[in-house]
Amino acid sequence: MVSEEKANPVRQAILDLTTEAGPGKTISAEQAARAVSDANFQRVLKDVRAEAVRLHKAGTVLIYRKGKPVEDPDVFKGVYRLGLPA
Repeated sequence: MVSEEKANPVRQAILDLTTEAGPGKTISAEQAARAVSDANFQRVLKDVRAEAVRLHKAGTVLIYRKGKPVEDPDVFKGVYRLGLPA
């Protein structure tokens, strides 16, 4: 049986890139989308956001706006970055 992380390329890309960046560093949503599909990354951006919200709620990855973690991942707007919890 395939684990959920391996079955979901968006989740795996976010986890791989944030782990590679390390604590205190963030990645852009575009970086994660391009890791999944460089040619069609714009189509993947909604999936990146949805997966980022799930990971934020689980406490695995945080969504950052203006350098600070968002309080409610369901209602944030604008440009965001993803990083490991401190």
